[in-house]
Amino acid sequence: MELRIFTEPQQGASYEELLAVARTAEDAGYGAFFRSDHYLAMGAVSGEPGPTDAWTTLAGLARETSRIRLGTLMTAATFRLPGPLAITVAQVDQMSGGRIELGIGAGWYADEHTAYGIPFPSVGERFDRLEEQLAVVTGLWETPAGKTFDHAGRYYPVSNSPALPKPVQQPRPPILLGGMGPRRTPRLAARYADEFNVPFASVEDTVTQFDRVRAACAAVGRDPGTMRWSNALVLCCGRDDAELARRAAAIGREPAELRENGLAGTPAEVVDTIGRYAAAGSERIYLQVLDLADLDHLELVAAEVMPRL
Repeated sequence: MELRIFTEPQQGASYEELLAVARTAEDAGYGAFFRSDHYLAMGAVSGEPGPTDAWTTLAGLARETSRIRLGTLMTAATFRLPGPLAITVAQVDQMSGGRIELGIGAGWYADEHTAYGIPFPSVGERFDRLEEQLAVVTGLWETPAGKTFDHAGRYYPVSNSPALPKPVQQPRPPILLGGMGPRRTPRLAARYADEFNVPFASVEDTVTQFDRVRAACAAVGRDPGTMRWSNALVLCCGRDDAELARRAAAIGREPAELRENGLAGTPAEVVDTIGRYAAAGSERIYLQVLDLADLDHLELVAAEVMPRL
């Protein structure tokens, strides 16, 4: 089981705070630092000092870290055109020496679109656009050097593209898809994803969704063993009940609720919960860290949870 750090900077974080988390995660031995791709805070928080762009952040971190993998969970397909997105991710992959992963989804948060003038079509069209984006991005990356790429798409037609630049990772950086959609999500994952992620779900719901994706893989003749399987869960770990309560209060949650719906408790409890997700087939856990100033939280889990996995 691999542990990765997952942050939500739209809730309020500067680049310097994200850099501190990424460097702490790298030093502590976590497998990756991921961030959300949102432009507006959620819930009763201001989001100050304001949103930071996901790929601008990862470009900076690519030059200020050396080992840890970097990625998005998830970039919204509504935010960027597929050609420029392929260029951006390939460039950041070069800047990092081949450590980038692209998590991408259809986009869901309507308010952030209206807040910053981003078109927000119907859910059906968003999935249509996501599917085309995946075809274009992967097609550009996988086109052999010296060849051109064409795509006769409805939303994103491409003609005579030199398909440059190329990422360091070949044939392309890993692509993550995820969510609980029962039909189109598994089908897209079976076709395009290297990893499938189930966010903030119970073990039982995780099993159900993993099974849907496995069935979708079988339907297109893909070996489900070629897919990586993961979960994202909110983290709240304390050495004792007092420390757990302090950390829960800092993120506006209750310890009992976090124990039921997240990855919470003492290190032993966290290990036990991770074991249940591992039994369901999960190979990676993205630890949603909401208090970015609490770097001791990351170090505690690295010292007392990670070695027991």
